[in-house]
Amino acid sequence: MAYWLLKTEPDDYSWDDLKKKGAKGDAWTGVRNFTARNHMKAMKKGDQVFIYHTGDEKQVMGIAEVVKESYPDPTDEKGAFVAIDVEMVKPMPKPVTLAAVKAEKKLAETALVKYGRLSAQPVTDVEWKLIGKMGGL
Repeated sequence: MAYWLLKTEPDDYSWDDLKKKGAKGDAWTGVRNFTARNHMKAMKKGDQVFIYHTGDEKQVMGIAEVVKESYPDPTDEKGAFVAIDVEMVKPMPKPVTLAAVKAEKKLAETALVKYGRLSAQPVTDVEWKLIGKMGGL
């Protein structure tokens, strides 16, 4: 199993929107960056994903799971990008802010810190455990 982080603007699609989808999960569409697309292509069923709110919030909201591997993004007319399906696993008891991640020296090399605009990114095992601990898991 691998770990990932997906970013979303909560005004467009929020943690609560994913929660409302329940066990059927939902399509993660609209990613238009080739590096992020490649990460989404690498995601496998069962991989765990942090869902991160961008914008004013800037925080990890919870954990989702990949339930369907990459397929052509139905919102991409040119056919260059992919979607995946994810379902909510559990919320973070205490959302982990970007400020808290940046303040933790052990997380200085995370993609979240180094590549601020990348909407789909890998998370190492160590980063996953530390962010989860910071969030009360």
